Amino acid sequence: MRERLNDRQALLRFGLLLALAAMLALAGCGGGNTPNAANDAPPPANETTEPADTEPVDPPAVDPPQFVAPLTGLPQDEEPKQRPIAVMVNNFAAARPQSGLPNADVVWEVLAEGGITRLVAVFQSTPSTSPIGPIRSNRPYLIRIGEAYRAVLAHAGASTDAYDLLQHHGKPYLDEISNAGAYFYRESFRKAPHNLYSNLEKLRAGAAKKGYDETVDIPAYSWSEAGATAGGTDASEVELHFLLKDYVVSYTYDPAAKLYARFINGKPHTDLESKAQLTAANLVVLGAKHRTYDDYGRLEIDLESGGPAVLIQLGKAVDCAWVRGADGVIRLMKDGQELPFVPGHTFYHIVPLTPTFESHLKLGAAGSATSQQP
Repeated sequence: MRERLNDRQALLRFGLLLALAAMLALAGCGGGNTPNAANDAPPPANETTEPADTEPVDPPAVDPPQFVAPLTGLPQDEEPKQRPIAVMVNNFAAARPQSGLPNADVVWEVLAEGGITRLVAVFQSTPSTSPIGPIRSNRPYLIRIGEAYRAVLAHAGASTDAYDLLQHHGKPYLDEISNAGAYFYRESFRKAPHNLYSNLEKLRAGAAKKGYDETVDIPAYSWSEAGATAGGTDASEVELHFLLKDYVVSYTYDPAAKLYARFINGKPHTDLESKAQLTAANLVVLGAKHRTYDDYGRLEIDLESGGPAVLIQLGKAVDCAWVRGADGVIRLMKDGQELPFVPGHTFYHIVPLTPTFESHLKLGAAGSATSQQP
């Protein structure tokens, strides 16, 4: 009996040994999970790993500006509703540097008596409450400039003909002398009449007190980043003459900023408060008939009949013509098409047609201005 038990135990041990040997053989042949050298070797150099399937990622969309300032073409955060204000600004030497001109959307320079010029600064898009001035008197052709923008006119006094237009033809105006003195003030650092100022906050309050419309249909203009002068004449340097030999306006183009910097008699024309030099993206020169009609030297300037013009932007200039549109707005036309402005501020200059329109303007590449040719 004992011998039979020992035989079974021997058979069991032999079976266990056979099983263990089989397991070791399988592991040695790679049948298990143990890694070997072949499995660890990197793939050949000419084999590439296929990338995972992914969709291309588009760049984030840039939304166009919701609102654009009507007189500059520049984006702004709020809808441009406010009525423009056109201020008659003194440009006599004793009045310079003036205040507030960098905030004007549009500036017009036009002759007044004695060969000096006056500026019409049109404000619409700016919220600035900085001083504006010195402010001077009005003339019929200055009224015509301001009313084309549906603007409230701000001034101090006027010629007899201008008062007739203002008082008997329903023009919206704020005159320091006759109807709105409380909305202007005088500074002590300059002598009268070169010391009268206001600001947009005061002028808008005055317009509201008078019951003038706070919103109007503001003229629309054509805008293009590329401008309209690509094939034009070199105009990195611009020089303008009105009547007086000792008064010369010039501009130098800055290609980095895409702006023209303004000079008077070779010196930067600056803002009194900020000390910044005046700049513009667009320069316009218009030729119009001028006539002196009294002994004081007051002028009639024909801003209705149209005439020659030059548009200057992005370092180039093109000849064109100005016309008064049915909406009362002066437009620049060439080959039957209206020329677009580069977004930014615009300076207009009205010069006589005598002796010739071209005699008032010189253009050239940087460092060399030459006479403008038609």
